[in-house]
Amino acid sequence: MATAWRERSRAAREAGFPYVHALLNEGREAGASLPHSHTQLAWLSEPPPTVVAEGEPGSECAVCAHIASELGASHERAILELDGIVLLAAYGGRLPYELLIAPREHPGGSGYESDLLLAALTVLAEALRRLHSLEGPVPLNAWLHDEGHWHIEVLPRLTVFAGIELGAGIYVNSLAPEDAAAALREEGPKKA
Repeated sequence: MATAWRERSRAAREAGFPYVHALLNEGREAGASLPHSHTQLAWLSEPPPTVVAEGEPGSECAVCAHIASELGASHERAILELDGIVLLAAYGGRLPYELLIAPREHPGGSGYESDLLLAALTVLAEALRRLHSLEGPVPLNAWLHDEGHWHIEVLPRLTVFAGIELGAGIYVNSLAPEDAAAALREEGPKKA
């Protein structure tokens, strides 16, 4: 998948689309239009507003600050680190088991061109294996933000957004991220 994403993102840029949004919609409740697992790449003429907001000019890298905070003290929300990629339960996640997958160090350039993309997708697969082990086959969305400190966000759709989430932008998450991280760490590779 990393090779396909890399080649298709290059084709998009050559065709005049500077931003490529890679996404996974798994399960009908998460917007999947096909019954089998697949990813999609949307070719965009500019970064989407959510991506732009993450990297306001002149501001500290929010992803770097988040990783430093999570790995600095308690590690309560850290789940896994593999080949320079970290998996964290999102602090203040919108839904149970919301996850962040990112290079530990601030990367230069595009995630599609990064030598760490394969490791990030491997961590994504492991995170989904652990999540499915805990909760069964759950609908979910995942996407790559490819500006600044590129990263993958994972949003399992274990609950439904209702009026408070949709109308007020206030998310009600019934599972503390520390508890989500602990459960996902427990689902790690089993010793024989």
